[in-house]
Amino acid sequence: MSASFPEFMNAKQVAEYLDLNEKKVYALANDGLLPCTKITGKWLFPKAMLDKWLLESCNNGVQNDRLLIAGSDDPLLQMIIGKMANQLGSTALVGYTSTGTRQGLAMLSKGHVDMCAIHWGNVEESGLRHPALLQQYPGHKNWVLVHAFERQQGLVVSQKIAEQVEKQTLSTTDLLSPRWRWVLRQEGAGSMRALEEWLHTHAFNLDMLTPADLGNTVCNSERELASAIARGHADVGCASQSTAGEFGLGFIPLSREAFELVIPKNIYFRTLQQQLMQQLESPEVQMRGDQLGGYNFQRTGKQMWSAS
Repeated sequence: MSASFPEFMNAKQVAEYLDLNEKKVYALANDGLLPCTKITGKWLFPKAMLDKWLLESCNNGVQNDRLLIAGSDDPLLQMIIGKMANQLGSTALVGYTSTGTRQGLAMLSKGHVDMCAIHWGNVEESGLRHPALLQQYPGHKNWVLVHAFERQQGLVVSQKIAEQVEKQTLSTTDLLSPRWRWVLRQEGAGSMRALEEWLHTHAFNLDMLTPADLGNTVCNSERELASAIARGHADVGCASQSTAGEFGLGFIPLSREAFELVIPKNIYFRTLQQQLMQQLESPEVQMRGDQLGGYNFQRTGKQMWSAS
């Protein structure tokens, strides 16, 4: 039967191929649940991706041996994924790539990853901000939002600068002067959102900061940012307290934020996903979080939002 269908199908052909009502095909496409494109002005459905979608939909997905995470960067989550990958060996594929919140959500909406980590503003507003952000992406009706932890967000600096701030010989706003070299994250990263909001309260913007001369315009992870400061190539950047703790750097708190996981409903109960949540709730991991600093695990594992 498959040979009679073209490589790229229209909605009518997909309806026949999947034995669905054509209206149902359009509804699934509009919700971002079917792999498709509208670049020509009409819906086109790649047959190869439809076949993959069918396979992954069987028994909550045949790829039960895969957990790929994108989105926001966090040292504790990196540690958990590294530990899981070590324990699983060659029996499963577990990976975590720091892309920033927005790019991670775009990847999740296209099915390139299984989960996305996000943080988008202070913890008091996350109950509104996070769902509003998710609803900007196709496929959000198939997502749930689960709380991983709260963490402290702020300015990462050298220990020398941190001591000056503590002794009040240097104020936080003094770091906005041209003498201090700033290192920035990529556009769409949650830490950039936090930095821009803080700058706005001081009638400042990103263009008014003195950028560090790193040979590239941005850092694509919190570790890359902290490494630039630790090596003396930059003076200040915005990241989590745990990142500063990991590199032995100083930290100036700005706000608390909710760090949460976006998970498709059809893989929520997969074994690897559940193992990750168990790790987050384990005393060993939470003790490591306390050592790094800035974490709060009171709501870990709680479902915060679902489109239904």
